[in-house]
Amino acid sequence: MSSADATWLHMDRPTNLMVINSVLMFNEPLDFAAVKEVCVHRLVERYPKFRQRVIESRVPLRMPSWEDDPDFDIGHHIHHRALPAPGDQTALQELVGDLMTTPLDRSRPLWHIYVVDGFDGGAAIIVRMHHCIADGVALARVMLSLTDEEADTAPDSLLDVDDSDGSGGPLSYIVGPAVGAVAGATRLAVGAARQGAHIVSSPRHAASFAGAIGRDAGTAVRLIFTPADAATALKGDPGISRRVAWSSPLSLHQIKHIGHVHKATVNDVLLAAVSGALRHYLQDHDSPIGEIQAMVPFNLRSLDGPLPRDLGNRFGLVFLPLPVGTSGSYRRLLEVHRRMKHIKEGRDGAVSYELLSLSGLTPEPVERRIIDLFSGKGTAVMTNVPGPRDPVYLARTPVRAVLVWAPTSGHIGMSVSIFSYRGEVTVGLMVDAALIPDPDHLIDRLEQELESLESLEHLAPRRHRVKAHRQTTSVGVG
Repeated sequence: MSSADATWLHMDRPTNLMVINSVLMFNEPLDFAAVKEVCVHRLVERYPKFRQRVIESRVPLRMPSWEDDPDFDIGHHIHHRALPAPGDQTALQELVGDLMTTPLDRSRPLWHIYVVDGFDGGAAIIVRMHHCIADGVALARVMLSLTDEEADTAPDSLLDVDDSDGSGGPLSYIVGPAVGAVAGATRLAVGAARQGAHIVSSPRHAASFAGAIGRDAGTAVRLIFTPADAATALKGDPGISRRVAWSSPLSLHQIKHIGHVHKATVNDVLLAAVSGALRHYLQDHDSPIGEIQAMVPFNLRSLDGPLPRDLGNRFGLVFLPLPVGTSGSYRRLLEVHRRMKHIKEGRDGAVSYELLSLSGLTPEPVERRIIDLFSGKGTAVMTNVPGPRDPVYLARTPVRAVLVWAPTSGHIGMSVSIFSYRGEVTVGLMVDAALIPDPDHLIDRLEQELESLESLEHLAPRRHRVKAHRQTTSVGVG
């Protein structure tokens, strides 16, 4: 196991499990036997880790390893259950929230799939996979590799997800790939692996050591010493219970139009809406209002070719300060755009990947301190995964909607996921029930923020506003 994968394995806490959770929704019932057959051919036979278990080494500082589970049985991992009455979205949210708190059995492969009958007249599939198997980009691609572009494709067809749509691949996190940046940061991990304990225990040593690294020194020191967010109604000591909520399907075309009018990206618009929703939530709960840092996965994996059979983690984390303290929807949008541009031009993702890899090479007490140091800085984890533009099918049944939640670590109690599919965007929340007992309130505020941004077209420069209107009109005619 790589040191990066070992870090995510050891990041499990009773209050925060390092499990990536996904939900696929269907308007029609599913054939359980057909779903099981697809999973055998597309998952277990293709990627060894889905039939392997983790073995911890008894030798100090030696990485855990993967070995075939001698008692592997697909029936231990694919489950069939019925959704309790009335079978609506609330019932599914409660089931997902309950499953999120269930640890995975370390004596078996670290994944489960639940085929749930009776959801809104159709069905749902809940997928749970441990982060040590792979990062969210890889696991989202694995999940969608279970689907087909046509309803009548044979389940034993091993097809790659199509990455050639010109958008940098159908699946990527909020910040695009920076594969070339990894090589420049590698020497940071080589030296730091020998001195990891001192980085945490002695800030003075951390600064002097980083000064000898070269061009990544400033980035490393800034990441290590970024101050933690203050306690608010959104941040505190998390409990075990989880709750989930998600938005109604949002028009991707309309969000693109808002972004085009204001010379911003789809990500900018959605993150500005999230920032506004968080601001209003804090106001509604009489909580202090200020900047809130989101931990954002930064993909370092090439999206051009097929996934490697051993999967693994190839991403870093960047801190995105959300302008929650900024009043006004338009000003928040401008500020998000400025901050995202700064992040894209920096090297935070590559350097943080090496720091996380470093933590897997240190003794477990030091590893925990490094993890707590990083996770204590933020309030939320935020991901944006663009999915297929056209409908896809699983076991010959069309997929209606998809949600993917990244796990939270340490003292972070909220994960925000943005998933686009079939020209629609769904925003999902996973929250600590003790900190945020009413996630639907946040979703309502988010949808109101998008409506507010849509009404601000008059604030854009006139020439750009006219151009956007013409483009929108031509699309409507076509």
